[in-house]
Amino acid sequence: MPMRALLNLVSRSRRAPCAVPEGLRVYAIGDIHGRLDLLDLLLETIAADEAERGPAQTELIFLGDLVDRGPDSAGVVERLMALRAQRPVRFLMGNHEEVFLRAVDGDLRALRFLVRIGGRETLLSYGISQEEYRSLDYDALLEVLRERVPDAHVQFLSAFEQWIEIGDYLFVHAGLRPGVAVEDQKSSDLCWIREDFLNHRDSFGKMVVHGHSITEEVDERSNRIGIDTGAFASGRLTAIGLEGDRRWYLST
Repeated sequence: MPMRALLNLVSRSRRAPCAVPEGLRVYAIGDIHGRLDLLDLLLETIAADEAERGPAQTELIFLGDLVDRGPDSAGVVERLMALRAQRPVRFLMGNHEEVFLRAVDGDLRALRFLVRIGGRETLLSYGISQEEYRSLDYDALLEVLRERVPDAHVQFLSAFEQWIEIGDYLFVHAGLRPGVAVEDQKSSDLCWIREDFLNHRDSFGKMVVHGHSITEEVDERSNRIGIDTGAFASGRLTAIGLEGDRRWYLST
């Protein structure tokens, strides 16, 4: 069966009041959460979409939360490190990367919190066995985690950006604090904010594209677009495509 027949491909291409610079095509990908299988499917779908649309300067943006909850966080990180070596790709810091990095840096409280928000699956993906996970106390588990996560993964994740601005669009992981200029935003808001951002109805100055807050479908509002469709549980990993004044959506 053709790949496209296996995918729920949403391509609602339409004119929008916002635009990216001429000649540039952008794909922004929502929260992956350890679903390497869905990442591979979506990358194939994006490649097919690129081929259909013809030549352009194309850039991929990942909105953060590569890790936790799904079964193969380590594999997702490895795949995206390889992808970065092949084409222009940018990454935003998600709250799950933030906690994971603090744990790998030796923060015991961060490890405890990581486990509560889906980090067990991440630890297992880095070669920690079920027996080790069950039998080790948090101090010992922390030491094993620090041994198992490659330095290259830590360096890769640590270099993620806080926000990305392209044309009339602003890409963040979680959202913005209303009334605060983007350059003055706290990283805690960019990575963690929910209600104050989601309930804000006025313009943020740019159209904000974000993940972090799960919705069944793409959440397109007058001032923001949420594309976290809960891939780890729903099987739907979503991307937004932007070119000129057009935007469209692709989903597994």
